[in-house]
Amino acid sequence: MNTKEKIVEVMREQAYKPMLREELADFFQINRDEVKEFYKILDEMEAEGRIIKTRNNRYGIPERMNLVVGKLQGNPKGYGFVIPDNEDLKDIFVSPSDLNGALHGDKVVVRVSRTYEDLRKPEGEVIRILERANKKIVGTFEKSRNFGFVVPDDNRINMDVFIPKSEINGAKTDQKVVVEITKWPEKRRSPEGKVVEILGDKDDVGTDILAVIKKYGLSQEFPTKVINEAKSIPDTIPVSEIKRRRDLRDMTIFTIDGADAKDLDDAVSIEKLNNGNYKLGVHIADVSYYVKEGSKLDKEALKRGTSVYLVDRVIPMLPQKLSNGVCSLNPKVPRLTLSVFMETNEDGKVLSHEIVESIIQSKERLTYTDVSDILEKDDPQLKQRYEHILEELKLMEELCNILQEKREKRGSIDFNFDEAKIVLDKDGKPVDIRKRERRIANRMIEEFMLVCNETVAEYMYWTNTPFIYRIHEDPDVERINEFNKFIHNFGYVLKGTQDIHPKELQQLLKKVESTKEETVINTLMLRSLKKARYSSDSQSHFGLAARYYCHFTSPIRRYPDLQIHRIIKELLNGKITESRIEKLKRRAPSVAEQSSVRERIAEEAERETEDLKKVEYMSERIGEIYEGIISGITSFGIFVELDNTIEGLVHVSTLVDDYYQYDELNYCLIGERTKKTYKIGDVVKVQLVKADISSREIDFILIEE
Repeated sequence: MNTKEKIVEVMREQAYKPMLREELADFFQINRDEVKEFYKILDEMEAEGRIIKTRNNRYGIPERMNLVVGKLQGNPKGYGFVIPDNEDLKDIFVSPSDLNGALHGDKVVVRVSRTYEDLRKPEGEVIRILERANKKIVGTFEKSRNFGFVVPDDNRINMDVFIPKSEINGAKTDQKVVVEITKWPEKRRSPEGKVVEILGDKDDVGTDILAVIKKYGLSQEFPTKVINEAKSIPDTIPVSEIKRRRDLRDMTIFTIDGADAKDLDDAVSIEKLNNGNYKLGVHIADVSYYVKEGSKLDKEALKRGTSVYLVDRVIPMLPQKLSNGVCSLNPKVPRLTLSVFMETNEDGKVLSHEIVESIIQSKERLTYTDVSDILEKDDPQLKQRYEHILEELKLMEELCNILQEKREKRGSIDFNFDEAKIVLDKDGKPVDIRKRERRIANRMIEEFMLVCNETVAEYMYWTNTPFIYRIHEDPDVERINEFNKFIHNFGYVLKGTQDIHPKELQQLLKKVESTKEETVINTLMLRSLKKARYSSDSQSHFGLAARYYCHFTSPIRRYPDLQIHRIIKELLNGKITESRIEKLKRRAPSVAEQSSVRERIAEEAERETEDLKKVEYMSERIGEIYEGIISGITSFGIFVELDNTIEGLVHVSTLVDDYYQYDELNYCLIGERTKKTYKIGDVVKVQLVKADISSREIDFILIEE
């Protein structure tokens, strides 16, 4: 147990009364020459929010003082919720008057004004801001005679930033700018800032995506030192390295990816053994050979955490020399890999496995579309072109179906969401939006990666080596109960909500398949579950109904995969010493936390650029009529989703044939006079009346048949 943990443990004891730092130093018998270091630890713990220093300079832990430390999640309406660091606590509502200058994303201390027992949703007041999240803010500049102000793009930051005349720095009204905060807000005063970058006119081509990139702090360019380190990597593999690896260059191994993918992490191979079992090979780019722990490349990769796939570009975790070059499993060239061979029986059970450092030479660079056309449509031209691997593709389809059935039997949840495929022209303008296809080839690679990740995670768990797992905790009982109430309106019910099994949710998804309410039940079920994350502790993965799980298969674009490759290789080569175990125990939790944070940022940025292009696409189609399905009902209107996944709002004020009341229990709108009812799943005709790019809002009106 380290010093920080010991301090917390003492402060948790019932007999502990808040002490001065000098008293704590005496209590822990700190030598005179170590006192400064001890005080530094107390300062660090206070900054982290693990302990609190009172007004009279005494230290204690937040929970013993009716205080909670967490991250503020702002809301466009002005209030916020504090998401506690302690996951056992509920989120705390904070009214606009109790934010006291805190902004969305800030790490704060709140005093709970009503106890948890009294309230289903506790309320509190921000009493301290531990860490500011928004040192720079992206928004639209507006100029007055003697000053300017910036309206943040992120509507969860609900204060404009005041810009003194001397800090406008050439910005003009309606330009997108980046401001640096120079004075933080207080109870009734807006933040002040200075314009540090002008991105362009808000309606200029490319400004929109650039604003999103800046808003999320994504780095398009790599630092010069990182680029130089990447450039110094040789294009050829040393003979000595080839000799120490298993040589699989003559084996039939190939990649299957999207047509536009350039960072090819994974390749696959398969054979049918004499005993009737399948031998599946999953071969993953050995990025860890090139990116050494602690190098400039490594530090930058950890800082980024993941590649970000925006609608019009990729912001890679590693420079192109690696991501699209020496690491990418391009066809007909030798590449270093970490290979996992799994012998699987006809029930999908992995009977044995082997993990080896290898060298491969991919025979083909296949696309999901071509492989699916061969297996689903029996395309004669493609069959002829890929005649030499047809047998392998058929075996892969067989094994894919076996693995999928096995996952289904144990209760793995497969959400049926339509993803958008947004097609842009050369200027970045959206010209088509359609549903993304999920065909047999996509499912094959998905199943093979899943079984590989599970196999690796279970193997590493039993070696008792520090590791990074992908976990998905069991859902919160309260949320599942709320969800159960909702589905009751459609005639469905969940059993055993106090200790729900994923199979129960999986069976519900089967029941709602192809029904009107399928999309909304899928959506609300997903919201009722916790978010999967990385952790140094092995816990099960609820959604996959898997006891052990990790991310092993994408080290070019995800940092946890790169980190665990290093650990696995060290284990294979007998390099896991006691000192290395201690170092990994310290490193793994911080890598897991950083990777989880960066993953969430990437997801938000990706979703925002998609939403942006959807509104831009619709902005040129005002007046057009569409058929859609009611995907949500609220007191202020009806959400309608079109076949191409675009969603818009029919505001209740536009329903002029009657006064409509929101029936909260049955999730529908009912006309007072006509009793006309609008409910989730109804098919309706709508006309597009507004598509506001700046607010990302799409408005429809209903068209009577």
